[in-house]
Amino acid sequence: MSCCAAAIAFSGSKIDRADHIRADPDRLAALKSPQAMLLKLNGLAPELDKAGKLAWGRLSDAGDDAELVFLGMLAGRGCFAAVPKDGDAGPAFAHKETWDAILMMDASDMATYGGARSLVDWHARHRFCAKCGAPTMLAKGGWQRNCVNENCLGQHFPRVDPVAIMLVEHEGSLLLGRQSRFPPRRYSSLAGFVEPGESIEEGVAREVLEESGVRVRDVSYIFSQPWPFPSQLMIGCHAYADSRELKIDETEIEDARWFTRAEVEEAMEKVDESTSFIPPPRQAIAHQMLKWWLER
Repeated sequence: MSCCAAAIAFSGSKIDRADHIRADPDRLAALKSPQAMLLKLNGLAPELDKAGKLAWGRLSDAGDDAELVFLGMLAGRGCFAAVPKDGDAGPAFAHKETWDAILMMDASDMATYGGARSLVDWHARHRFCAKCGAPTMLAKGGWQRNCVNENCLGQHFPRVDPVAIMLVEHEGSLLLGRQSRFPPRRYSSLAGFVEPGESIEEGVAREVLEESGVRVRDVSYIFSQPWPFPSQLMIGCHAYADSRELKIDETEIEDARWFTRAEVEEAMEKVDESTSFIPPPRQAIAHQMLKWWLER
């Protein structure tokens, strides 16, 4: 089953990525005109206008030495973002200023900002070649970096890290967990990075077993979400467990519990006033997965 993309935070940008322009230096240069749009960022944090929309300026606002990433086309105008001095691979909860702004955005602005943040953050953290250590330079409008060392000429591309996030079901109840950094009483789907050499299904099974001691089967895909902290693809999945016996790895999670359908319904309906648990925020794919589970 699938979910409407508009319901998933950080998806649904109105910008046309215009891949055919990225590899055309002449067309890219022509787009850097007085009509071009520069996404205003304070480091990696978004700037908003008085209406709570993403603020846009002119390319000259970025300075002569700025590395400009081509985001795509909007209403016939080229859209760019400047690479900040420093990147930041910190977790989402560490960015209060950013989240305060995100909560004011509409869906399209949130998606535009999320994509831009991931991209410019990657550039800020990859100014040197991973093969030889020499400096790299922006290429293809910002969708590539090339090593300047003529004996290397390594090519590097913006990365996306796959994360499996899963609802584990047993006889009508769901297994949810919490990390120590969560607000009190908040529980969410178990999740973890898909490792090299394994499928999504294998990643789901391994992560659930590692964190909770539960073995799962019949893994299926639900829907996905881009997550720009720093650049992950959250792959929502559902799986069945044959047992409710838990063996929690407290180095991975603080707690895990089985919740009945009635408890999940109450949490999603009452949120902070729920007597069972507090669900993940609506911007998180885990929130949409719980809605999917209740509605299917």
